[in-house]
Amino acid sequence: MDTQKERILVVDDEASIRRILETRLSMIGYDVVTAADGEDAIATFHETQPDLVVLDVMMPKLDGYGVCQELRKESDIPIIMLTALGDVADRITGLELGADDYVVKPFSPKELEARIRSVLRRVDKDGVAGIPSSGVISVNAIRIDTNKRQVYKGDQRIRLTGMEFSLLELLVSKSGEAFSRSEILQEVWGYTPERHVDTRVVDVHVSRLRAKLEEDPSNPELILTARGTGYLFQRILEPGEKRASASN
Repeated sequence: MDTQKERILVVDDEASIRRILETRLSMIGYDVVTAADGEDAIATFHETQPDLVVLDVMMPKLDGYGVCQELRKESDIPIIMLTALGDVADRITGLELGADDYVVKPFSPKELEARIRSVLRRVDKDGVAGIPSSGVISVNAIRIDTNKRQVYKGDQRIRLTGMEFSLLELLVSKSGEAFSRSEILQEVWGYTPERHVDTRVVDVHVSRLRAKLEEDPSNPELILTARGTGYLFQRILEPGEKRASASN
């Protein structure tokens, strides 16, 4: 057992939700700190250095979107947004701003606990089958170090969130093979196949990856769309192998 508990920052302006989550998450072994508004959330984040943030959207002073933007300027910490029931725009906006996952209000605490476990487990996960033992993959100007979970474009390090890296790592592990959105949700986010979820979680993360890695995100060369299926990473060539021309 680790002696160091993982710390979770719960941000919600509803005191009852903060109390419920603090009690339940503490009972299953997390160190929990709370904040009641966006400004308090930023200050508490700096004071406590949590491992994951559970972040409500609708809050006074600074809403969840603003908090997410501020955190992403300096940190790749996993963020799970709490969004309003049925408000698709809330979910997509949160994901586009850098959230790793979302849970819809009103929510089951058990569901949120499962999302927290899944995100933390994925971010800390060891190597994936299909990745070379060196852990380093080079494609065009991109270098992916799966041991250090870092990505470079030329000499510049590209900051990815934990879930963005896990998605990239999955696609690269079977380069040239398409993954369906459902397979990606299951492998990266831990969603079970029978659970009907909005697959735009995947689409938004792919869009974020393309914006960071591709020379022209609107015409991607690395992360390709498999029509009617999902996504794939361009096939990584063996040493000495040449890519076939487009006419072939």
